[in-house]
Amino acid sequence: MRRRFLWIMLAILAAVMFVLVIQRDGTFAGLDPADVSSLTMKVVVLVFVVTLALAFFRERLSHALEAALVWVVIALLLIVGYAYRFELREVADRVMSELVPGHGASRGRVVEIARGKGGNFSVVAQINSARIAMVLDTGATSVVLTQEAAKAAGLPLEVLAYTVNVDTANGRARAAPVTLDRLTIGGIVERAVPALIAQPGQLRSNLLGMSFLNRLESWEVRGDRLILRSYP
Repeated sequence: MRRRFLWIMLAILAAVMFVLVIQRDGTFAGLDPADVSSLTMKVVVLVFVVTLALAFFRERLSHALEAALVWVVIALLLIVGYAYRFELREVADRVMSELVPGHGASRGRVVEIARGKGGNFSVVAQINSARIAMVLDTGATSVVLTQEAAKAAGLPLEVLAYTVNVDTANGRARAAPVTLDRLTIGGIVERAVPALIAQPGQLRSNLLGMSFLNRLESWEVRGDRLILRSYP
């Protein structure tokens, strides 16, 4: 048993050394040759320390080897996780976009949103400092907010002038024009976005309309995904 654990540990450490040394053009996870040399030296020191610890605890060799293997695996996972943190973040965003309705998966200047079960595209946006659930509506000429969403976003409801006629599911209503300081969806941030606030009780859902979409470089519906692309 002891010999088997010893060979396993030596194999893992040998694999680490091999990856560090044989990487193409002398780099590992974006490290330059000097950093690779430093990391290699640290691994050697780690092996030396582990060897000394095993020498002091020979009667508990198997337990010591098991503990050492656990720590080696944890260290490797941390190194890999840190080296590929941006790629892992994109994967996590994509998984979240499939599981959480309205969550946008960001990839650079592109945000992708999965179609909801009802066939619409629900979008979770951040307006000023408030998270607001919205529905994509390409027939709406403007972003339109309910009274509740406007209040959450800190807009001055008491001074609004409802001077704009809008068509809603409940018929014609009047809305007040405002300018949103910031509207964020995923990694896309647009500032000074024109919007409307519907009169109380006239709107059930917040609408993501053309006053936001027209500010993008492009947007399209491809299959069951809404793809938004901002300007550089």
